[in-house]
Amino acid sequence: MKISNETKVGTLTAISITLLVLGFNFLKGKNLFNKKATMYVTFIKVEGLNISDAVKINGLRVGSVEGMQEGDKNLDNVVVGFQLTRDINIPVDSYGKIEAAPLGAAYIVVTMGSSKDYLKDGDTIKGLESPGLVQDLKAYLVPTIDNANHTLHTIDSAVKKIGSVFDQENKKNLGELLAHLNQTLELLNNELTPATGDLAKSIDNINSFTLNLKKNNDSVSAIINNTAKLTRELSSGQIGTTLGALEKSINQLNTIVTEIKNGKGTVGKLATDDQLYKNLTSTTNSLNILLQDLRLHPKRYVQVSVFGKKDKTGPLMQALPDSAKQ
Repeated sequence: MKISNETKVGTLTAISITLLVLGFNFLKGKNLFNKKATMYVTFIKVEGLNISDAVKINGLRVGSVEGMQEGDKNLDNVVVGFQLTRDINIPVDSYGKIEAAPLGAAYIVVTMGSSKDYLKDGDTIKGLESPGLVQDLKAYLVPTIDNANHTLHTIDSAVKKIGSVFDQENKKNLGELLAHLNQTLELLNNELTPATGDLAKSIDNINSFTLNLKKNNDSVSAIINNTAKLTRELSSGQIGTTLGALEKSINQLNTIVTEIKNGKGTVGKLATDDQLYKNLTSTTNSLNILLQDLRLHPKRYVQVSVFGKKDKTGPLMQALPDSAKQ
């Protein structure tokens, strides 16, 4: 079967018109293949709202504006129809509001109600009026302008008060104070000058000390570790028992010294009895004389030879001078 050229042109034209309509509706926000439901919202004013603008719930786009028409001949209200692109339940007590973005297109915000009954295709919800962009800016700017004016008045009052307080004498004092402050800063700058300022030298000395301490960090750590080790050894060496025994010995020594001081015992009597000391000295002297006489006249006490002659000299009566002292 042969198709004529006229048929081909007509078919192609019909397909083009169909695609053009579908594309135009898609650009307008209409989805002819996924249409859920169409609902309506009534406003008194729809300034800034256009066809295909978004309809949002909780920030999510759920549809788009499909059309707008007057509610009556007196134009008391405007009925806005919007098409849902998502299958969601909208309570019947929900309401819509037009939000105008400063740098973007306006859109409808639907605030969900709490009813358990949901809207159906073709139902209408209530619309709340919102101030325009100018009114929003005015609402935000008026408090700011008032605060700015109040701040300017406060600054002006402060400047006037400062001008009245700082008379000629006060200004002179303020100038002297600034001069002294400048002199102080100059002196401080001189002190901080490297190689000449005392403060700079002190800082250099501190840095040198810190550097040396850092270099000898290992030695310092070793000393601290040895001290800690010695402390642990003293702590674990039963030093308490040793000190107790030492205290006991000191107490016993004190007792012995006390007894000697009181004349008890042999040592005590020797230390306190003068007569005993004199007798002991006399006995020692007599023994010394006897030993010297025995050394000088041994035959008087011991007969060594049979033919020996008895020594008839008198006994030694006093000790001879000590030859070791001569």
